[in-house]
Amino acid sequence: MRAWRTRSRRTLLNRPPWLAVESHAVELPDGHVVDDWPWVVTPDYVNVVAVTEAGLFLVFRQTKYAVGGTTLAPVGGYLEPGERPLSTARRELLEETGHQTDHWTPLGSYVVDGNRGCGTGHLFLARDTRCVADLRSDDLEEQRQLLLNRAEVKDALRAGEFKVMCWATAMALALLVLDEG
Repeated sequence: MRAWRTRSRRTLLNRPPWLAVESHAVELPDGHVVDDWPWVVTPDYVNVVAVTEAGLFLVFRQTKYAVGGTTLAPVGGYLEPGERPLSTARRELLEETGHQTDHWTPLGSYVVDGNRGCGTGHLFLARDTRCVADLRSDDLEEQRQLLLNRAEVKDALRAGEFKVMCWATAMALALLVLDEG
């Protein structure tokens, strides 16, 4: 199979650091060219499923602009320019929860939208986290930290309480890894 090829691009909207919308001229594998393929540029991010030394999952109940009502969420945040995903994961875990760990498992890196871009999500499992500092979060949303056991996390996933796809995906992948031992 041949990959699609970008022949040119132009910026239609630029709102750094959060969003850019581009129009690409894309050559398809059969040689056909689409002159106005929409492309969305957003920052890459991490989501961290944090499990304490006691085996409890650190999550947040919060509101988000695009989500109706409240949602459960894992730790997460955007990569700073030049920052590696694991460094971001470590930073966000400490900032949002005051926790650290040396036990990290990558759960994969995933393009948000296979046709339009929208950044890449880097998912991690952080095991045996321990509290080492006070919270330093500067997030815009109101949130409350919760400790859930594995059964409560599974029930919340089944009930659709993780209302953002990447959050549900991170939690489900972490449970798979944990269930494997």
